[in-house]
Amino acid sequence: MEKVNTFKIWMAQIRANFIILAVFLVIIGLAFSLKYPPGSGTSLNIFHAFLLVIGVALSHISVNLFNEYSDFKTKIDYYTRRTPFSGGSGMLTTGKTRPENVRQVGITALVIAAAIGCYFAIVSHWIIILFSLIGGFSVLFYTNFLAKNVLGELFAGLSLGTLVVLGTYISMTASPGMPVGQLLPVEVIWISIPPGILTSLLLLINQFPDFEADKEGGRKHLVIRFGIKKASYIYTSGMFITFGIIVLMPIINISSFWIYLALIPLPLAIKACLTAIRHGDDLSRMIPALGNNVLTVLGTDLLLAVAVFIDVI
Repeated sequence: MEKVNTFKIWMAQIRANFIILAVFLVIIGLAFSLKYPPGSGTSLNIFHAFLLVIGVALSHISVNLFNEYSDFKTKIDYYTRRTPFSGGSGMLTTGKTRPENVRQVGITALVIAAAIGCYFAIVSHWIIILFSLIGGFSVLFYTNFLAKNVLGELFAGLSLGTLVVLGTYISMTASPGMPVGQLLPVEVIWISIPPGILTSLLLLINQFPDFEADKEGGRKHLVIRFGIKKASYIYTSGMFITFGIIVLMPIINISSFWIYLALIPLPLAIKACLTAIRHGDDLSRMIPALGNNVLTVLGTDLLLAVAVFIDVI
């Protein structure tokens, strides 16, 4: 029983239910590796696919743990209004885990993820090192630098969004001597943009309930910089751009019309936007909006991958 409880505690500590985002992002890149494979084959290197899922998931776990460690040390966690979607796990504040253990596991996860990145830089292409450095910078400096200088949302979208899709495709298809200009088909670049924006928006709207606590803790993200009302319009604009790109791609012959499957979560996105604009400072009303946002992000990412797989078939 004790082992089961320990496992559940650490699953909550790493926020395991959110790691599925990392998996879906990798799946988009894997789908493209079948649509635009190296040479003439469409086979999938299962070992490399598994390594990529592990590496990206460990990066996500690492940033979650460093964030929780920092929020505990700065006492942000003691003032946060926790929801099922924001505010941390509460494992440290309730004494179920220890700060140094959380920090050590975060470092270990990051080191393993970095090693996987180095492997792909050797077997695939050196540009993976650049992507890995951006990701590592985001993990290590998100809490103490990026989130205090209105850069957290940007780097989150890059490192746990766009670059995961691009990096996965390159890792699965590139060879060491390939020119940089030949690494990425135009469609891969375009479709990598919506997941990046959606990850940024996920972080942005989850900061609404944490506004006061984050401000006291010295953070300066977009919600603090512009206030809840303006941040709600930034969030809505981001959604408009995300789905606008998806609508545009088939029209300009970048993707097939199957990509419109990714429009299915649009009603949920609209609900989240309207709630954020009207009730951004009301926690009880915002909780359903946070849930709709999570479903929008995960659903859109997954359906983008499904649309690409359909093209392959």
